[in-house]
Amino acid sequence: MSKVSLDGQVVVVTGAARGVGEQLARKLSARGARVALVGLEEAELKQVCERLHTDGDYWYADVTDHEAMARVAAEVKERFGKVDAVVANAGVASGGPFLDSDPVAWRRVIEVNLIGSAVTARAFLPVLMESRGYLLQIASLAALTPAPMMTAYCASKSGVEAYAHALRAEVGYKGVKVGVGYLSWTDTDMVRGADQDDVMRELRSRLPWPSNKTYPLGPAVDRLVAGIERRSAHVYAQWWLRGMQGLRPYLPGIIAGVGQREMRRFEPRLGEVSTGLVGAGGTADADARRGRG
Repeated sequence: MSKVSLDGQVVVVTGAARGVGEQLARKLSARGARVALVGLEEAELKQVCERLHTDGDYWYADVTDHEAMARVAAEVKERFGKVDAVVANAGVASGGPFLDSDPVAWRRVIEVNLIGSAVTARAFLPVLMESRGYLLQIASLAALTPAPMMTAYCASKSGVEAYAHALRAEVGYKGVKVGVGYLSWTDTDMVRGADQDDVMRELRSRLPWPSNKTYPLGPAVDRLVAGIERRSAHVYAQWWLRGMQGLRPYLPGIIAGVGQREMRRFEPRLGEVSTGLVGAGGTADADARRGRG
């Protein structure tokens, strides 16, 4: 598949204050792209922007806010003159048994990861149609396989995968390509935050190889950059995720059997599991909502 040079391209990255979004912004700018950063951590966004290799700018916005994201899209177009690619990366996570989960946190995972992705696309698709550009929707291993104690996250990532595939069929004739990016456990604040919970960390360690490992951030983001250059329909941040596609019909049954065994093992400790949003990004999201309230 032929590559599109990123030199001079304008790329929007949501959730750009840290983790995948931060690294992606920096690596895209190193390839010559001008990057528009969007997120909820203004001080961190400013620092990321200052470290870019090319012209960039940042916007404070909640991806679930239609009016805010429409304003961001208009201002990015005015600032840079165009938008060539958008990476819908913003996301939060929570864990723990569903019945004991915090209903507000559970709903917020769906709102940010799924609704926020749709709000992002709704805001930027008009300018992407002008440039015949590319939308990369970040999904997860959680879209490929269910996992106990991750009901909200799995639901949200399965949702964005299906939504992006449906959207690709709608907008392809307009010249807009849509891709889905898949990541396994990657060394980010979100994963480190989840690992602070002993039960969740131990449960993950008992997953079958290679899904029980945490993978370095840099190589994963390099694969995303390559996917953006190729305008790929599927982008796999870890090599083995591509092979998981063929196993999808069998995974629910396998996980059901293994999961029931492990849940019995951990049942006496399930009350220890935190039910709120995890990691620094989850804290920033909660702080932003308190500020609005």
